[in-house]
Amino acid sequence: MPITLHEDLPAYDILSREGVMVMSPGRAATQDIRPLRIALLNLMPKKIQTENQFARLIGATPLQIDLSLIRMSDHESKNTAADHLASFYRPFNEVAASGERFDGLIVTGAPIEHLPFEEVTYWDELRRVFDWSRSHVHSSFGVCWGGMAMAWHFHGLPKHTLVRKAFGCFRHQNLAPASPFLRGFSDDVLIPVSRWTEVRQDDIDARPALSTLLASEQVGPCLIEDRAQRMLFIFNHLEYDSGTLKEEYDRDVEAGKPINVPANYYPGDDPTQCPSNRWRSHAHLLYGNWINEIYQTTPFDLRDIGSNP
Repeated sequence: MPITLHEDLPAYDILSREGVMVMSPGRAATQDIRPLRIALLNLMPKKIQTENQFARLIGATPLQIDLSLIRMSDHESKNTAADHLASFYRPFNEVAASGERFDGLIVTGAPIEHLPFEEVTYWDELRRVFDWSRSHVHSSFGVCWGGMAMAWHFHGLPKHTLVRKAFGCFRHQNLAPASPFLRGFSDDVLIPVSRWTEVRQDDIDARPALSTLLASEQVGPCLIEDRAQRMLFIFNHLEYDSGTLKEEYDRDVEAGKPINVPANYYPGDDPTQCPSNRWRSHAHLLYGNWINEIYQTTPFDLRDIGSNP
């Protein structure tokens, strides 16, 4: 089944060319089926790239997905054209005022991890998003900084600044093979990492509501779950394209910033070589499993979201 995207959205043509099934809203309206409504709160500067990455993953399941793009109400994006934002995004204030509900919410990362959460310019509104999600969203998924922010808001889970950036592709252990979110996962998983902060297992262990599903001996916890509140937090980047780490590395080199060659990414750790994608299958598994869990547990009537246990 396809993902529903506006036909003028760049992701529509990009995913179509890749073989992902996409459908216009007009065509979707003719089908006698309730699609899953997934909201993407996109905090990344390069919004189009991020749209494509997440739409590719959640659009690869057998279920019809209706993707809604949301932005912070007052924050001005300097890296995405204003007409793109005006055409395809709605500010959170407008979404909240509408009273609509969603089966799932993805909150992306943001390049602001050096700041304390409370110093982020849109932190107050983001806290409202998180609180709103408890009554208007069935299941939430926070990614990288977005996951750290959610875990801080709901559980007081602190983030810690690293001396050196965790940057590259690192092996992670599957700590919960019976988890429905890790269905089909190998025991050992390679995952892209790009961050200056971390959460620590001791802090997670001190919070009984949280459990760690994936972790690395080198870069720490990766995927944690709050089962009672139907929340997942992932601190690394299974959604990354093959060349995303290369783009980040080349950008910092060009700017003269100190940056290590991303570990275990280029063949022979040689940045003149073309990197290969060794995480794509697990990316599809994780997001496909999340979508399937939503489908199995969400109410048929969206108005019941927020009232179900």
